[in-house]
Amino acid sequence: MELKDFSFIYKYFSGEKQESLLFLILGIAAILVSVIFFFFIKTTPAFFKGAAIPLLAIGIIQVVVGYTVHARSDKQQSMVAYNAGTDPQFVKKAEMPRMETVMKKFIIYRYAEIVLTLVGLGLFFYFRYNEAQQFLKGLGLTLAIQALLMLGADYFAEQRGKVYSEGLTNFIQP
Repeated sequence: MELKDFSFIYKYFSGEKQESLLFLILGIAAILVSVIFFFFIKTTPAFFKGAAIPLLAIGIIQVVVGYTVHARSDKQQSMVAYNAGTDPQFVKKAEMPRMETVMKKFIIYRYAEIVLTLVGLGLFFYFRYNEAQQFLKGLGLTLAIQALLMLGADYFAEQRGKVYSEGLTNFIQP
């Protein structure tokens, strides 16, 4: 009887869990900073009120995604390892198609994050000398920063997904 190596499954889901915890922490921090910017900063209030909006919006996304992935990672890891061990067709029928969908979504996320980065930078640079548009300048700057953070995090998640997908392919090879 051939013994299969399941370590790639554990490595993938451990990485997902660690990154999701970082995402959760960054999201909470972004929300807290947005509250401080919106309610407590009195110098150039328009700039900080504008900055608070993407911090809050993307911070909420980071918290939701971070919590969701973190909460399901252990169960998903156990389920995939168990099913792969008991039914070798599970990997081909269920897990590989799931990962194909996940990997396609990374392409969509990447382009959306690039667009948000460019929009944010465009707003920031267009209004950088316009004192009357400090709100849009602040919004643009933090939108670009948040979008770049998401782009970086998704890059590492995508790379981890590629390695995991290769592991799945190797797992079903005789």
